[in-house]
Amino acid sequence: MNDRLYADTPDPGFDSMPELTGYTEEPTAMYVGCPGKRGYLNLVFEVDDDGKSIMRHHDRRAPLIVQRELYVDEEMPEMPCVYIISSGGPNVDGDRYIQEFRLAPGAMAFLTTAAATKLAEMKRNYSGMKQTIILEAGSYLEYLPLPLIPCKHTRYISDTDIIIDPTASMFYSEIFTPGRKYYKDGELFEYDVLSICSHARRPDGEELYREKFVIKPERGLVRDIGVMGRFDVFGNVIVLTPKDKADEIFEKTGPVFGKELACGVSRLPNDSGLIFKVLGMESEPVKKAVREFCSTVRRAVKGRGLPREFAWR
Repeated sequence: MNDRLYADTPDPGFDSMPELTGYTEEPTAMYVGCPGKRGYLNLVFEVDDDGKSIMRHHDRRAPLIVQRELYVDEEMPEMPCVYIISSGGPNVDGDRYIQEFRLAPGAMAFLTTAAATKLAEMKRNYSGMKQTIILEAGSYLEYLPLPLIPCKHTRYISDTDIIIDPTASMFYSEIFTPGRKYYKDGELFEYDVLSICSHARRPDGEELYREKFVIKPERGLVRDIGVMGRFDVFGNVIVLTPKDKADEIFEKTGPVFGKELACGVSRLPNDSGLIFKVLGMESEPVKKAVREFCSTVRRAVKGRGLPREFAWR
């Protein structure tokens, strides 16, 4: 299978999306996707002769950086942990990012970001990211990036394409803040557009699910019942795993609804897994709920829980 699906693609091709109408003007400084603004990251994980998962291959282009894999998970010491770093500061007008991750048969990996993803104010264009995640037979991935922080007039779009074997499992979370909540008078939902899409299929092309949400706060719907209501932070988790594991996780995950936090789990179509959603007033309780759910998933799939989070995280 080709390990470099989009390495030579000049742009992920988001300009035609209707939610970006009016946001495709060329920036006056550095042009769209120029060197330093077109991040590329390709990671391949395999199992070595000793049965340990390793990062067999990596290819990166600024501003995306990864260093060597770390084995810091006390519960699963054979699983590599990789921190994705952006050296370019916050995402700005015209940034384009492409990330490709592949796990070979039986491989495991934990991916996260070294810091929250900040989205700077944008005046002419937008920032976009295309992700492709390939999980081969029996592989296992936990992908828990830190929260996304959209500033005033941010425009951001992402598309995550997942190709997963029926015997593989994946935990993928995203946490979205309302902006710089405590900056001066606060920036709550003052961004222009947030467009998030993820979809999965089997290696033979069978489609499993597709989810897309587009948030435009100027329409005044963010605080509606059934959207965010009184809450500020939104966590969205996709779990793709065999049906027997999904059933076990579903039975062990009850709903929560309180003043500070609300969360619940639902089934994805085609017996492909589960979707877990969290609403909170602050980032930390949402992150904690996501990690607790991840621990439940790991126990069902691997028989081991998540270790305690590092204090500096």
